[in-house]
Amino acid sequence: MKKIVYLFVALTAIVTAISSCSDSETYADQKKRERSAINKYITDNNIKVLTEAEFKAQNCTTDTSKHEYVYLDNSGVYMQIIRKGCGKKLQNNETATVLCRYKEYNMLTDSLQSTNMIGYYISVVDKMNVTNTSGTFTATFQKGESLMYSLYGSTSVPSGWLAPFTYINLGRQDSEDNEIAHVRIIVPHTQGHSYATSGVYPCLYDITYQRGY
Repeated sequence: MKKIVYLFVALTAIVTAISSCSDSETYADQKKRERSAINKYITDNNIKVLTEAEFKAQNCTTDTSKHEYVYLDNSGVYMQIIRKGCGKKLQNNETATVLCRYKEYNMLTDSLQSTNMIGYYISVVDKMNVTNTSGTFTATFQKGESLMYSLYGSTSVPSGWLAPFTYINLGRQDSEDNEIAHVRIIVPHTQGHSYATSGVYPCLYDITYQRGY
């Protein structure tokens, strides 16, 4: 397990180094490059970007057949809700264990950077403790039970991962009729993990959220 984790860390470090700026590149240059990568993805995938007003007008849903994503002004995150999920939303002043399956793509290198959905890591379900405080969500990964923690060395959950909690339900897939929440999010470096923040690169995530025991 440790050898495989170290291999992933090494690969992540290489990808981050490739994504990082040269000595002559300014932060403004890096942000421009990030913006270009996001815009290219939106164009290449025929994504229709909704305003928050348009999103709310259609009951906070995105039509996947029309490739709709909503742009969240406060965070700069783009979100596509594939399934809102069964169960109910995380309630005010509630803390819950949330289980996540995810794929993480570096949008600068157009590559899969990490995932717990294939290969050896399919046995690892990332666990985090999420708290809703008057509509503000905070979360930490559980040590030893999270690939994201193993790779990036922090219990801090990327802020972008928390953006969907305002809109999705947290339930368990305990029957064929109960489908758990599923989203795609484009996360700018300001809302990402420490590697993305320091490297100034955006990530695309495909994530499912399920209420833990």
